[in-house]
Amino acid sequence: MSATQNANPQAGQGIPLPKKETDLFRAVVKHYESKQYKKGTKAADTILKKYPKHGETLCMKGLILNCQGKKFRDEAISMVKLGLMNDMRSHVCWHVYGLIYRSERNYNEAIKAYKQALRIDKQNHQILKDLALLQIQMRDLEGFTKSQHAILDLKPSLKGNWLAFALGKHMSEDHRGAIDVIDIFLGTLEEGSTEFQRNYETSELVMYKNSILSEIDAGANIKEALDHLEESKDLIVDELARLKMKGLYQLQLKEYSAAKTTFMSLLSRGSTEDYSVHTGYMCAALEMDVDVCTKVLKRKGNGARTLASLEILNDSQRSVLKIEYQGTLQETFAKSFAIKRIIIELLAVDFKCNSSDSTAMEECTEALKAYLQANIRRGVPSLGQDLSALFLVECRVNKGEYIVAKDPVDIKAHPVYQQIVLLVEQHITSLSEQNSTFPDSDVTEPPSTLLWTWYLRAILHEVVAEYKEGIEMADTCIEQTPTGVDLYELKGRLVKGAGDIHAAVDCLEKGRDLDKQDRYICNQTTKYLLQANDEVKALERMALFTRHESDPEQNIYDMQVTWYELELAACFRRKMMFGKSLKKYMAIEKHFEDFHEDQFDFHSYCIRKVTLRAYVDVLRWEDVLWGHETYAEAAEGIIRTYLHLHDNPAKSDFEAEPDYASMTPAERKKAKAIARKKRKKAEKKLEQDAAKAKEESNKSSKDEDPAGLDLINKNPLEEAKTYANSLVKNAQHSIQTWLCQYDVCVRRGKSTMALQALWKAKELDKGGENTEILRRVVDFCKNVECRSTNEIVKQTFANETNALLGGKSLNEFLEGWIKRISADSKTDLALRLEIGKSMVSCDVGSVKEVVKVVVGEGLELRGVALDVCKEALDFLTSLGADAKEGADDFKGAVMSRYCLASL
Repeated sequence: MSATQNANPQAGQGIPLPKKETDLFRAVVKHYESKQYKKGTKAADTILKKYPKHGETLCMKGLILNCQGKKFRDEAISMVKLGLMNDMRSHVCWHVYGLIYRSERNYNEAIKAYKQALRIDKQNHQILKDLALLQIQMRDLEGFTKSQHAILDLKPSLKGNWLAFALGKHMSEDHRGAIDVIDIFLGTLEEGSTEFQRNYETSELVMYKNSILSEIDAGANIKEALDHLEESKDLIVDELARLKMKGLYQLQLKEYSAAKTTFMSLLSRGSTEDYSVHTGYMCAALEMDVDVCTKVLKRKGNGARTLASLEILNDSQRSVLKIEYQGTLQETFAKSFAIKRIIIELLAVDFKCNSSDSTAMEECTEALKAYLQANIRRGVPSLGQDLSALFLVECRVNKGEYIVAKDPVDIKAHPVYQQIVLLVEQHITSLSEQNSTFPDSDVTEPPSTLLWTWYLRAILHEVVAEYKEGIEMADTCIEQTPTGVDLYELKGRLVKGAGDIHAAVDCLEKGRDLDKQDRYICNQTTKYLLQANDEVKALERMALFTRHESDPEQNIYDMQVTWYELELAACFRRKMMFGKSLKKYMAIEKHFEDFHEDQFDFHSYCIRKVTLRAYVDVLRWEDVLWGHETYAEAAEGIIRTYLHLHDNPAKSDFEAEPDYASMTPAERKKAKAIARKKRKKAEKKLEQDAAKAKEESNKSSKDEDPAGLDLINKNPLEEAKTYANSLVKNAQHSIQTWLCQYDVCVRRGKSTMALQALWKAKELDKGGENTEILRRVVDFCKNVECRSTNEIVKQTFANETNALLGGKSLNEFLEGWIKRISADSKTDLALRLEIGKSMVSCDVGSVKEVVKVVVGEGLELRGVALDVCKEALDFLTSLGADAKEGADDFKGAVMSRYCLASL
């Protein structure tokens, strides 16, 4: 071996760089940390010129190259690997190797590299810190806790190390351990430290400790949490959060009188418009059951709904609340909008439950009249939606709860709706007279009052699917005030509901032209354009509110506008442009990957700033991120698209060979000539498509496959399986998840897994009337067979299949559904249609019986939508002459409701 080679520092030989090169290496690290990449590269090259096999320098140069963009990525990875090969006993090389994997989001491999580095240098603080960040990112909670313990042993004087260790204990469900860590940390501090003074960080630490106490023994430690909250109240800055937690604890301990006082304190401090505070106050006033209190206060997305509109209360309970709100609270907080709204809510519920009681009707009518007149005078466009929240009906699934009625059948029969319509009609009649006054009033109202009364009446027509009358009322509004943007938006909704999406787009365009700075009307126009399959104009509208110097489509992607991408993907799918549709759906998946990645920025920051409660909320939200309805909708779109591609494989003209064996020699010669021409034509078309795709790709250097051809060419069933597994893992509480899983498993020939998916879906369908499940149950029992040769599996399969039908034969099962439909004249149209199709496929009943099941007594059914009506009409038409009369009657009813639809 030459003298020069012996002088080169090599891996594991313990030969350090000379002092000059050591200083240069430190400069390389410094330049990397300060992002001075050119200087760092230059210093690394100087070392490598003399010591070309120095592993740590090679790795650092590779790390610097990796930070300079994708074009250097391959070179950077190769250089880091070369450096590691030259010095496999260097913790620096392994650390850099882990950093490279981390930059590629390959966190599992990065963790392996960090652990290898720690075997070499067990007490390296920076490597431990980087490892802990990856462990909490990947939710390796046990590993995170151990790493934070090691960091704490190295630097026990840092507050952040104690808090991170406590967080690890907390997230690992070791609540007492987390409390002990916080207490030990506080015990190490001197008297008079800032941690014992009233400030933001101290307050957050106290509240965080309190939240841990409340979680001990699955919430059975509330008494200790409440005592701690009282002991620490002088240190807490966030008084509103303290009082809310205190009120919840008191309700859980059944200290109703104290809880009522606490929630009254919150109202006195300015929380009169916080409906969750009103819910807590109601729970305390009525001394509700602990489970009900916890459920309604921790339920998310309540909006302006309170206990009175969430849970079904009896007459005496509503009476108590009316006395509280119409007496003490209304007098004390006379200016509170929420209290006025809650009083109307209570009176509306009382009227609904006692519609024959004249006193309840008069009280509700007077309150509604005053509320209507005040908001009509102000010209509140959202008044219709506000009043719609009063149309409460009992939930058919969760007994004892209210839901807001959405179906026109339920709304039209609701006494509060009927009373509001009566009041609005009276107001229109009175305001249309010469004096232009409200009923029982001498005050002359301006013309705008009549306009907003008409506007409200049009909305009331809309919610019960009276589109023709609603359009006429909207036209009356526009005729009086042709410059009102909200009027065109309302008319557009009505026209769309009536069945003409293109006319709805034109209507919204007129409204948009009146105020081109109104982002809402522009977005609504874009949405309608996409639903009308005009994606080009839709992009033009969106481009009005993007950065003009860049590509609007790329700008929309960067801003993560998921509603637009979902609508655009559905638009492409309807136009059979499956590649582009898949790209848009997968863009949403990429956004969720970014959401998941973004939490990396908070792991160190939140601990440093002691925002631990918010940090825990973020971690728990991230844990259920992939079950979010937006991602689930995108994943379902991908699955449905791939299943369509699997069911309808695209074949080029030259793939289909004619049957030459059955031809004469002359016919065979002619057929082969035609086949050659078709093949050449198809090949030419493929070349043109490829050239076009390449041209589009050149226009946008960021997108190498604008048409999504690569996505289409993948194995559709395998891709559908991947996304179905993702939903099964992350969105188990969604019926659509199991329907997608069933559809994929049936096509894969996995009959047992398909059966399991059906049972999971049935368990989630508490109402037992899901049309999609019914369709698949019939399909499964009729067409799917067990493919296993194991007798036990076959017997289990047969038993579970029989249980799907309730122990009946398929015909008996359908007959049971027919009786069920006959007993409820308002059964969903989609369900009726599915039963009718099943009757035909299973040969149950006559054609007239099928027509009777589907049509029922007209369109006074739940679940009536234009697309379902069209499907039903096509089905009735396919039944032939025996169903003609029923089909004609049904078509007339559909045309009467959807007056602008083309059938």
